[in-house]
Amino acid sequence: MKKVLTILFLLLSVSTFAQYKLKVTVKSYEDNEILSGAHIFINSGEKKEVSDYEGKVVFHNLKAGNYIVKASFIGFSEQEKEIYLNKDTDITLVLRENAILTDEVVIKAVRAGEKTPSTYSNVDKELIKQENLGQDLPYLLESTPSVVVTSDAGTGVGYTGIRVRGTDISRINVTINGVPLNDPESHNVYFVNMPDFASSLENVQIQRGVGTSSNGAAAFGASINMQTTTLNPDSYVRYSTSAGSFNTFKNTLNFGTGLINDKFTVDARLSKLTSDGYIDRAFSDLKSYFVSAAYYGEKDILRFTSFSGKEVTYQAWGGISKEMLKTNRRFNPYEYDNETDNYQQDHYQLHYSRELIENLTLNSSLFYIHGRGYYEQYKKDQEMQEYGFDPLFLITKKKDTINSTNLIRRKWLKNDYYGGNLFFNYETDRMDLTFGGGYNDYEGDHYGRVIWAQYASNSNPDKDYYFNVGKKTDANVFVKGIFALNKKLSLYGDLQYRSINYDIEGLHDDMRDLTMSKTYSFFNPKAGIFFEANKEHKSYFSFAVANREPARKDFRDAKPQQEVKPEVLYDFELGHKFQLKNFMAEANLYYMLYKDQLVLTGELNDVGDMLTMNVPDSYRAGIELSFAWNIHRMLSWRGNFSFSRNKIKDFTYEIPNFSPPYTPKKETLSETTISFSPDIVANTTISIKPVRNLSIDLTGKYVSKQYIDNRQDDNWVLDPYFVSDLRLGYKVNTNFFKSIEFTLLVNNLFNAEYETNAWIYPYYYGGQITYDNGYFPQANRNFMFGITLDL
Repeated sequence: MKKVLTILFLLLSVSTFAQYKLKVTVKSYEDNEILSGAHIFINSGEKKEVSDYEGKVVFHNLKAGNYIVKASFIGFSEQEKEIYLNKDTDITLVLRENAILTDEVVIKAVRAGEKTPSTYSNVDKELIKQENLGQDLPYLLESTPSVVVTSDAGTGVGYTGIRVRGTDISRINVTINGVPLNDPESHNVYFVNMPDFASSLENVQIQRGVGTSSNGAAAFGASINMQTTTLNPDSYVRYSTSAGSFNTFKNTLNFGTGLINDKFTVDARLSKLTSDGYIDRAFSDLKSYFVSAAYYGEKDILRFTSFSGKEVTYQAWGGISKEMLKTNRRFNPYEYDNETDNYQQDHYQLHYSRELIENLTLNSSLFYIHGRGYYEQYKKDQEMQEYGFDPLFLITKKKDTINSTNLIRRKWLKNDYYGGNLFFNYETDRMDLTFGGGYNDYEGDHYGRVIWAQYASNSNPDKDYYFNVGKKTDANVFVKGIFALNKKLSLYGDLQYRSINYDIEGLHDDMRDLTMSKTYSFFNPKAGIFFEANKEHKSYFSFAVANREPARKDFRDAKPQQEVKPEVLYDFELGHKFQLKNFMAEANLYYMLYKDQLVLTGELNDVGDMLTMNVPDSYRAGIELSFAWNIHRMLSWRGNFSFSRNKIKDFTYEIPNFSPPYTPKKETLSETTISFSPDIVANTTISIKPVRNLSIDLTGKYVSKQYIDNRQDDNWVLDPYFVSDLRLGYKVNTNFFKSIEFTLLVNNLFNAEYETNAWIYPYYYGGQITYDNGYFPQANRNFMFGITLDL
């Protein structure tokens, strides 16, 4: 009897403490194909993983007991299965295709697909979420290949910038749900106007090079295509808060109704973000909302989306001198208390998609963007006549005349941008064809007002001292398609025609007449080939042409007699991807040949924008290497390395001379390096999951030397830098909350001193060359701690 009890005890102990392995395979019902990238959940998210290249996920160290296993995949109905686990078990979940359309049709026209011969990276919601503690969107994308980011305030909050392959944001095409975001006049995207937008994103695709045809300004270095919240079938409430160095605070409330009557959903977000900034007084006060309501039918989707951002930031666009870097890296040269930028931007989008007949889908979009705001400045010793003031005559013995005054001015911008896109997609087993077009209209008012003056004479508080208006229309039609010759080989073609008309009327703030009218017509062809040798090896080659019109600032800030020309880019891309179950590697070769490229000169205008100039012949050539290795279920390593050569073939520059005879000094250089184009950009991330629900990520980023202007002067560079961050994440499930997630982020772990942007203005005076300059130092070691509650 004692032996029997002992055996029973041992069996009970084994059954209680034994741990088992569960392997889940996900396939489609219609064609029995494996589904790579499906989400598998155990017990409503207690554990979750994403299926690998073979459609499989393995869960380890599960105790004996009952489990509910659920799988979901875009475009398919969810499938769940209840199992009792008492041994190592393999199960297969079979998903059926949805009878309704999915939100992906909204962005299909601007996205690269699996067999598109284009160089691109996808960033999913989970990666965005784990990094999103308050820094702006460019900082959440900086681990992707060839990306360099910068921040005026030094923290990634407020005014931030991004460059891809050395190309600045004014040459990067950005869309939200297929709607163009780049300002039609400046071609810029100011992410500060969209605070905490990452909290409403489903995914982001970055296409490097010309990429596919898109709406808005042409891509001259990259495209960033964002998709906002898609179908959430279950209701949710999520509150996240984070706090950290430099008095940085972020509070976000997300909530959604789930699918109501299998037809309707509403998702919304409210956010507030504040920070003092690393640079002295470079504070940010940011507010935003997001709301999206949708109707899902069997054959159609109707979605209305609105979001808005309001920002107040203290100006830090002047940088600090090279000498000041050694004594006070946090110095801000602005002293006036209200030297602030104030702007609000409202977005409205209406999308309608419908399956017209089998294999043919219509997608249409209407949008409207309204922006208004100003920046305020204190200016000393301003000529009164430049502001419409008469000289002030003092009745004294000397009969003095006052011609200058101290004053406070506000420069205003009010703009309206609206338009629509319409395209059709026809898809069969061997062909995926998309054709359509878009039309956009823009009007922007630029004007200035003096709100205080020490000597105002005949001033009128309601009078504008300058006013000009820019009007721009942009229309495009395109057709693109992928044609499968057989199971391994596909051909790609993409033809786009753009027509642009741009008019400016009125005076600039220096009383120059900006009146002009320009019309451009561009044809942008693209072609490529995609070869899938087997499931492990995929290759592609593409050639694309892009034409791009100059921006408003290119005309406005051009030197006298300088002709501003449109740019042309010929882009060659060659890539190969190798993928196994636990390892992926990718290599991309590119050669981008430019005609009349508008390169950054390294100089700033009076509102902090970089000046540009055409150079006749230039190129960017390089190789991008990426890898991801799941070394062990507790350890993974991913990274990317970009090596490039960025050159102007023959560069003629001139330096102003402010002494008699005032003749500028000219010089011509050969094969000079393009400004702000590092030869090496590298990223690496080591991820460790030592215990259940705990994750540790150690990242590193290296950026090599960057020249500030195009003279390739080693005295004026941004020094190479290496920055490492540490992220700790821990998630627990409770009876009251679905989950509580804690995140600790240590930025600049090793306390590096580095700068990510700069400007320089050389000139001769008295026979000697002088350099006015400004650098933008980034924050030393700093911390952010966040908590997310899923209710």
